[in-house]
Amino acid sequence: MTTYDDRASLTDLTATVERVRSSVEGVIEGKPEVVRLSLTVLLAEGHLLIEDVPGVGKTMLAKALARSIDCSVRRIQFTPDLLPSDITGVSIWDQQRRDFEFKPGAIFAQIVIGDEINRASPKTQSALLESMEERQVTIDGQTYELPNPFMVVATQNPVEMEGTYPLPEAQRDRFMARVSIGYPSAEAEVQMLDVHGGVNPLDDLQPVAHAHEIVKLVEAVRGVHVAETVRRYAVDLVAATRTHPDLRLGASPRATLHLLRAAKASAALGGREYALPDDVQALAVAVLAHRLLPTAQAQLNRRTAEQVVQEILQNTPVPAAPQQQSGFGLGRGTAAFGQQPPRRL
Repeated sequence: MTTYDDRASLTDLTATVERVRSSVEGVIEGKPEVVRLSLTVLLAEGHLLIEDVPGVGKTMLAKALARSIDCSVRRIQFTPDLLPSDITGVSIWDQQRRDFEFKPGAIFAQIVIGDEINRASPKTQSALLESMEERQVTIDGQTYELPNPFMVVATQNPVEMEGTYPLPEAQRDRFMARVSIGYPSAEAEVQMLDVHGGVNPLDDLQPVAHAHEIVKLVEAVRGVHVAETVRRYAVDLVAATRTHPDLRLGASPRATLHLLRAAKASAALGGREYALPDDVQALAVAVLAHRLLPTAQAQLNRRTAEQVVQEILQNTPVPAAPQQQSGFGLGRGTAAFGQQPPRRL
């Protein structure tokens, strides 16, 4: 298991993420929680689905995150006529070599921006399934590894449904988290007019971190300790979605894994080498809600998946901090949750 060799590794993580966060927040005004969630998903090796109405900055958030990191970036504009080979690539016959040559598609980048992903046909959407889960692409029986780090940031408009194809559950389940940016506050919107009224803020955005730094940060996040009680708490939350009367489809085991990884990344962003139940609670809605399908009766009662997750959080007992322990692979003794007990709901 990867562990922190010393406190400097955690300090380096915090400093690097702070630079990226400041860079992105210079473009996305008044949405620090959205930016933090995006960075959490990046460090947790996940993929992000940005779902909101037009004009609130979905694509700009994805571009700002990509441009803040010195890595390869490809943008895919999903349209009804987009083909799977446009995403994954295609083998072309080379007359001189008398052999097929593979031409990589747009998915071969470290950060892939999928704009309006629900406008492509299900056949084209399915081209992302293997790459998002296994970080590889198989063409004509040959498997090609994708670069590291690898993250898909997709956007979709949930309001305008004409000419769109809803994402299948298999693909929604591959997104670690879903975020809605929402409208800015009046003050943030006025500031946006002052700063962005005459220029495009992305034009002056320069990389503040390198791809190899992100890889090291991801490795550091993997070493964050999660106590048995916190793991059990995450399992209990996910299991509750599978038996809730308002849901006809609960969260998958992949959702449990994503919730745990996101909690570890959140702990590292908070400067901790251990995850708390608070980390799980704070991310439960973003990680679980988009995977759930309410029943027809729940929809008639205007019950949303987010409300169901909030109810489950209220009804699931939060683990208490155990006694002082040592030897969690962090190089020194520590309480299983750190020095302070977790906040109770």
